[in-house]
Amino acid sequence: MPSTKKTLHFISSALATSISVGLIGYGMSTKWVITTMECAQKATGLYNGSAEITLALFDGILERSSCPLFGATDTFQVIPTLAGREVASVVLHGLVLCLLALCLLFSACSILISLYNSVSNPYETYMGPVGVYICSSLSACLSVIVLILFVVNISATNMAETFVEKYTEGVPVALKGKASVMQVGYYLVIPYTVLSLIAIALIYTYEHAAYTRKKEQQKPTEDAPMDLTMY
Repeated sequence: MPSTKKTLHFISSALATSISVGLIGYGMSTKWVITTMECAQKATGLYNGSAEITLALFDGILERSSCPLFGATDTFQVIPTLAGREVASVVLHGLVLCLLALCLLFSACSILISLYNSVSNPYETYMGPVGVYICSSLSACLSVIVLILFVVNISATNMAETFVEKYTEGVPVALKGKASVMQVGYYLVIPYTVLSLIAIALIYTYEHAAYTRKKEQQKPTEDAPMDLTMY
């Protein structure tokens, strides 16, 4: 059976990872960004309208004011709306979703391994601390990539413009002044990353303390006189 100290460290690691999963799970269900743009009919060039897109990972809301003629509120599904219109945006958004799914998978593995180690001592296999290091490290790294890819998709592609152009009643429009503000769903990825690193730190702290204690126990024998160690 593992020691009480080991059990506490591994349960704490599992708890930190569980909280991170709850945060990112909620984040995936709420809005990630709000993008606003000025809107005008291409024929006039008069930017007297506006469009605001509230975007989550799977769906969004488009609110138009005099864009191009009248105002309206439309809801849409992200991937189906982008499909066939903006290939780069579909690819990047699909990558974000896949990486988030992998984050959840690796976090689940980290939780299971931590709980297993809290009641057992599988030190020589990947079911030991090494498994937690690998799973939590991958979760943290992939979540950072998600943060980068999402910002790139919002700022460097025409994803937002594609949503507006689909719902402009067939009237060609000109869009400018795109401004995006990240929302709670996006920012919840950051504490997820931090908690994944905390899960690693908790296990490393225990491992380092156990290694130090083991070396100290061996030291008296190593420092003993040769004639004493022979008997």
